[in-house]
Amino acid sequence: MAPAARDSAPSDSVAPPRWIDPTAEIGPETELGAFVVIGPGVRIGRGCRIGHHVVIHGGSRIGEGVRVDDHAVIGKRPMRALRSAVTRTEEVPPAEIGDRCLIGAHAVVYAGARIGPQVLIADLATVRERVQVGEGTIIGRGVAVENDCFIGRYCKLETNAYLTAYSTLEDYVFLAPCVATSNDPFAGRTAERFRHFRGVTVRRGGRIGVHATILPGVEIGQDALIGAGALLTRNAEAGLIYKGIPARPSGPVPEEQRLENQGWKL
Repeated sequence: MAPAARDSAPSDSVAPPRWIDPTAEIGPETELGAFVVIGPGVRIGRGCRIGHHVVIHGGSRIGEGVRVDDHAVIGKRPMRALRSAVTRTEEVPPAEIGDRCLIGAHAVVYAGARIGPQVLIADLATVRERVQVGEGTIIGRGVAVENDCFIGRYCKLETNAYLTAYSTLEDYVFLAPCVATSNDPFAGRTAERFRHFRGVTVRRGGRIGVHATILPGVEIGQDALIGAGALLTRNAEAGLIYKGIPARPSGPVPEEQRLENQGWKL
């Protein structure tokens, strides 16, 4: 007869294995899962829930009531390949996570990221260095936010959207699943490209439909709507709908769809 499987779960009388630097500060009523690693100088506020196998790198700041799910990494240091075009080698400050944030399983928040209160960063999402995310924003499953981006309040970036480096999203911006943005008009060829790196800018209330592609340096005006599958090659005027390849204006956003008519406290 085969031997019985051994239950590897810790008993109530045995503390689960963890590594916590003695200089870390952990607030009252905070729960830590098994195999958690907490680096030097980390500060975690009251009433947080830190899942199993979470790594929190040195100096990171986590507010009160934050939930960090299994295998997430907070405060990861940037990596720079020898041929990297935009990643810098300079030291970055610790990661900051605001109160009542939710960080999903296997999510990675880099050092130098500043995450406002009540932000949701879903499973498998990545937020790079020198990124700022405003209150109440949702960064969906598998979303990649590259370095040096600004994301305002109450934005929503849905599953597998890609926000290129040096981009700006103002408040209440919506990116549908698989939106792609770009910042290199030379597509990685010739040194001239280093003078022209520019991300995209989406003004307040701008919306981008599923699988739309936005070219480098393009600005989308306030409350404009870019249709599904569109290829936007030039600036989009405020309050208009753009469709097609390449995208062209097709009319105004209906009044009932405009941001100021949603009954939200703006």
